[in-house]
Amino acid sequence: MNHIKFFKDISKKNVDIAGGKGASLGEMTRAGIPVPPGFVITASAFDRFVKETELGAEIDSLVHELNYHDIARVEFASERIRDLIHDAKTPKDLETEITKAFKQLKAKLVAVRSSATAEDLSQASWAGELESYLNTTSKTLLDNVKQCWSSLFTPRALVYRNEKGMHKSYVSVAVVVQKMVESKVAGVSFTVHPVTKDKHQMIIEAAWGLGEALVGGIVTPDSYVLDKRDWSLIDVNVSEQSKMIVRNGASGTVERAVPVKIKHHQKITGKQITEIAKLCARIEKHYGFPCDIEWAYEKKKFYIVQSRPITTL
Repeated sequence: MNHIKFFKDISKKNVDIAGGKGASLGEMTRAGIPVPPGFVITASAFDRFVKETELGAEIDSLVHELNYHDIARVEFASERIRDLIHDAKTPKDLETEITKAFKQLKAKLVAVRSSATAEDLSQASWAGELESYLNTTSKTLLDNVKQCWSSLFTPRALVYRNEKGMHKSYVSVAVVVQKMVESKVAGVSFTVHPVTKDKHQMIIEAAWGLGEALVGGIVTPDSYVLDKRDWSLIDVNVSEQSKMIVRNGASGTVERAVPVKIKHHQKITGKQITEIAKLCARIEKHYGFPCDIEWAYEKKKFYIVQSRPITTL
């Protein structure tokens, strides 16, 4: 397969083909970190799609002539480019490759995430600029891959590229396809305190259900502060959580009320806090810089679904 790389075949050196997200997941998989299995549709697939559909010139003309102070024009250009990508036909052999890799993964549901290749891992972070599609099935896979390709041209992504001085340079996008974790609890971890910048402290946040509720700011999570030198808990703040996001069969996700009996409960135990903290410290040590990590807890096991540098430090 020319345009597919499974996580085990990717490292942090492959940002050019797998994007920042894909390269990170490959790097952690090779380092023995528990990452849900998956593969990357490399940037060469998008490049080939643009070339064979002859969309390049039209996309360039729309992007290069933009007045980024005119939001209406940015939104118009975004909509036009995304429509062009959605309406164009993907090469048949490329569709076959993607479908074959999906079958090899042996997962009923996957998360499909955009992974920009212009990512400067120490500074520019595309987090939140591109799109992800959860609970993707074999039927929706190819459409969602196209959605990820076109999300390189959302209004937010276009403005972000301009702010970083990349509006006239070629940016490509890879797509991560990863087995879905149906988490009971999900959260994030900052391996250095993001506010006080104390390198001896780590903050872990946790919420019931899928991590999208926390990442999207829909809920207030529990927060736990640890001392990384002896794993002692410095502070525990338990939040009352009234709603959560859960899987809704194969039709995506749905917001549900948190059961009354766990509404006021601490999301993970002291022992579990230490377990995920040590796992996150391992990732920080491996990379050699402070990390912003997304994790999920399913069937008594922690999984790492994403790791990126803390860009605010």
